[in-house]
Amino acid sequence: HLFFVDGGALAVENALKVAFDWKSRWNEAHGIDPALGTRVLHLEQAFHGRSGYTMSLTNTDPRKTDLFAKFNWPRVSNPCLDFSLPKSEREADVVEREKRSEQEIMKVVAERGIDLAAIIIEPIQGEGGDNHFRGEWLRTLRRICDENEMLLIFDEVQTGMGTTGRNWCCEHFDVKPDLMAFGKKVQVCGVMAGPRFDEVEDNAFRLPSRLNSTWGGNFTDMVRSTHYLRVIEKENLVENAAKMGAHFLKSLQELQSDESIVTAVRGRGLFLAFNLPDPKMRDEFWKGLFDRGALVLKSGERAIRFRPALDISAQVVDEAMALLREQCRQTRKL
Repeated sequence: HLFFVDGGALAVENALKVAFDWKSRWNEAHGIDPALGTRVLHLEQAFHGRSGYTMSLTNTDPRKTDLFAKFNWPRVSNPCLDFSLPKSEREADVVEREKRSEQEIMKVVAERGIDLAAIIIEPIQGEGGDNHFRGEWLRTLRRICDENEMLLIFDEVQTGMGTTGRNWCCEHFDVKPDLMAFGKKVQVCGVMAGPRFDEVEDNAFRLPSRLNSTWGGNFTDMVRSTHYLRVIEKENLVENAAKMGAHFLKSLQELQSDESIVTAVRGRGLFLAFNLPDPKMRDEFWKGLFDRGALVLKSGERAIRFRPALDISAQVVDEAMALLREQCRQTRKL
């Protein structure tokens, strides 16, 4: 099933509506109150949008959610990889935190299982700090959802359509969600859904006008998206993202070896980031890069993140690295 809508937040919003609909109908078919199935479990440092439902899942920059009414949906600790640790210590650390997060999830399932419609996760958290997860963690979430009649939702609005060197980030881990929200590089936003929804009659995709919007799937967006997809395929831009991402990551790792202020270099394809010592230095570093002509983004409390175009060349990567080295030298003088 496919549903198109105008905006990434609304893509997630409609994925949630589909999940609520499915869980309510599943409950009713099994003699459970259909009014249940109204909660979504999510992670700390998540960013899923700034519209109605999605604000209850977003917990990054408080300016984007404070003072707006939200639902008190279950939020669990974030077992992302800690790239500030030596590689020899990293796996033991993340395994322990994955266990702790799984225990938190199972506690919520035990208390409210029939009211949980879904677990939602960004395969790599973007705005929350470029936080990466192991494939083992995503497979754990898949198992929990399968065993407890919940849906697994991947929010690939940021990670999708080639950015990580695959069409979809989840392909790196061989984990299939029940619902996927997409947008940004696809040039049109929406929801993809698998066959599990046909287990219930009259699911949200089958009832006319159950899901709808004024501009969703409009002709201009669909034509532009089709053109982009053809260019991406013809020019092998997903493969280019993987190749140039590896070159960029290696260059950032070399920068980390040379500059003590640069830590926790991480990336998958062109989804790249590193940390600076504190938020103040990060903000000054970001402004310095902007003044030098490098357009990068902030991420989390102290990260700089990179989201290059899929057709980036090695020459442009090297030019970016030269600007980064200049800014490191400038920052050391402050």
